Amino acid sequence: MYDFVKKHGVILEATNNSFENEGVFNPAAIKEGNNVHLFYRAVRTGNFSTIGYCKLDGPLKVIERSETPILFPENSQEFQGLEDPRITKIDNTYYLSYSAYDGINVFGAYATSNDLKTFERKGIITPKFSFEEYAKLIRQNLNKISDKHLLFYDLFERHHLSNIMKANVYVWDKNVVFFPKKFNGKFAFLHRLFPTIQIVFFENPQDLTRDFWVDYVTHLSDHIVLRTSHHYERSHIGAGCPPIETPDGWLLIYHAAEITANGTLYHAAAALLDLENPRKIIGQLNKPLICPTEDWEKKGVVSNVVFPTGTALFDDELYIYYGAADSRIAVASVNIDTLIKNLKTAGV
Repeated sequence: MYDFVKKHGVILEATNNSFENEGVFNPAAIKEGNNVHLFYRAVRTGNFSTIGYCKLDGPLKVIERSETPILFPENSQEFQGLEDPRITKIDNTYYLSYSAYDGINVFGAYATSNDLKTFERKGIITPKFSFEEYAKLIRQNLNKISDKHLLFYDLFERHHLSNIMKANVYVWDKNVVFFPKKFNGKFAFLHRLFPTIQIVFFENPQDLTRDFWVDYVTHLSDHIVLRTSHHYERSHIGAGCPPIETPDGWLLIYHAAEITANGTLYHAAAALLDLENPRKIIGQLNKPLICPTEDWEKKGVVSNVVFPTGTALFDDELYIYYGAADSRIAVASVNIDTLIKNLKTAGV
């Protein structure tokens, strides 16, 4: 971890409220004025997730917290929960993305709002392929991408499908994160088909048809933004916080999973992407930005986890909100100019 990172500790923990009695973590964050609005994953007994809400005065002080979920499961695709939200403002509309989990399958979904109080569900936005369909499509591209793109699904199939009809099990697609502006009139979002981070451009959600996704997965190498290239991300990576537009490029804070002799460690990492073509990497840190070193990060429902999902910029200090050990919400901060300087020096 870099010495210019400052950890501020835990700012939110589980309560006795039934919807969040097991943990609160992985918050979406958006700054309005001097307030930061957090929309976090709230977990109740049985690992059922909803989205809770709290408001901060400045980057750290909680001044308001809802006693009920802001969003909760409303259909079978969300039966087990709404997980790991992120939020982005595009023009005058807020886009809240999340993972819809039915207990077996995970898809990326989103909802919109004009006031941060009421949200309109827009539904699933990621592809829906069976294991066999995905494997057939991806194998056409394996000479340009890592065969690790099949590893997760091979393992899942081997260990979890003996008592489940394969027709009802689909490829997981997680970590949907919208860019806060359009590119030549098109929306853009990052997502994760294991183990890399990819990007999607589209004009209207109706464009994301099955034919669109067949062509997309067949040519997946054309859409990869970041690959698992560093030692601290050898398992997999995933989009974390919404990209931040700076004069030097898009600053992306993402999570990176490292396999060690003592288990998997989840870190926060950083990259700088080209403003006009975010598939082009300007710089990427050679070591993690934030590592699980404190007790609140090392011990929890899932130990050794730093999972960044939201940021807020106060002057030149960037506050990074993250899930700690899948149990609580913590905050770290960095000087954004220092971080960008390090990214540009690191190169690709």
